[in-house]
Amino acid sequence: MKNLAPEIMRKRILIEGFYDLEVNEKVIKDFYSEITSKLSLRVYGEPIIHATSGQGKEINEGYDAFVPLIDSGIYLGVWANKSFLSLILYTCKDFDSNKAVEITKRFWKIKKIARKVF
Repeated sequence: MKNLAPEIMRKRILIEGFYDLEVNEKVIKDFYSEITSKLSLRVYGEPIIHATSGQGKEINEGYDAFVPLIDSGIYLGVWANKSFLSLILYTCKDFDSNKAVEITKRFWKIKKIARKVF
């Protein structure tokens, strides 16, 4: 991918895996609190969390969540019926991507995880 704005610092990581815990809105808020504090990411608003609540395909039931950061944001998609999550952390500052993976893996009790930094 061509870097169209090399003067603007950007870092993104996509993390996906199958989790092993019961998910609700409190769990998602607790995760956002943990990952932002441990990576020294500054939030400027409360997490926005939506439950799909039977509005689409059964396989896609779960949560869509976002927390705004001073330096961008974190999106989390949770497929509750498959115990699968997809996380995109996007910032305009550097962060330890290995630490982000370990925090996510430990919090969500993920045994098999995939990631891509870009």
